Amino acid sequence: MSGTYIEDLAVGMSASLGKTITESDVQMYATVSSDTNPVHLDEAAAAASVFKQRVAHGMLSAGLISAVLGTQLPGPGTIYLGQTLKFRAPVKIGDTVTATAEVTALDPAKRRATLRTICTVDGKPVIEGEATVLVPARPQLAEVG
Repeated sequence: MSGTYIEDLAVGMSASLGKTITESDVQMYATVSSDTNPVHLDEAAAAASVFKQRVAHGMLSAGLISAVLGTQLPGPGTIYLGQTLKFRAPVKIGDTVTATAEVTALDPAKRRATLRTICTVDGKPVIEGEATVLVPARPQLAEVG
């Protein structure tokens, strides 16, 4: 593992990850999640929706937050404990979503970190929330007696 240990985290640390949402992403997410809502998959149905076009699944974009937490900050070994999400705007196929997590609070005794989470498209928020994670502690060296 090469994640950040709870002892090395500090309030204000942040990491980001960007991904362009493709047609294939939407199709695969619909298959894996069983969310076949026509607003994601059917042009005619989506045209009659409030969005006037197909949009990506909100949880597809939210999944990028999990990617940041599990691969960058804190990184490998991190366990997701909770997440709040507020969906602010739709994500269209072809949009590049940037997920960012920023440490806002630490509880070293419980090995927990709270992070502000946000996904943006062209700098505008599409998802905002807060994550709570369990962070690995630095391995202790065995005492030599």
